[in-house]
Amino acid sequence: MLITTTPFIEGQPVRAYKGAIYAQSILGANVVIDLLGAIRDFIGGHSRSYERVLARAREDAMKNLVKEAEKLGANAIIAVDLDYNTVGPQAQMLMVSVSGTAVVI
Repeated sequence: MLITTTPFIEGQPVRAYKGAIYAQSILGANVVIDLLGAIRDFIGGHSRSYERVLARAREDAMKNLVKEAEKLGANAIIAVDLDYNTVGPQAQMLMVSVSGTAVVI
């Protein structure tokens, strides 16, 4: 599956638009990651633990987006957009939302 954030693929004309597609992944961080993140907030630096959780959520969301495109008979996804949010009563869960347009090239 060819995936791009651009609204077209150079040299590959769109033969059919299959429609807008959406997917998301919501992952909860655990207490240890939250504690390490709080320490990183205090002393500065990268929170590798949160980066790994976000990467996993992004990969899951993208896999789900591909599945949605395949259901429609598409062989490419254009105009992909990723959004990151927190959800839950204390914003303790991380959500990655992804959308795009399923097409046949």
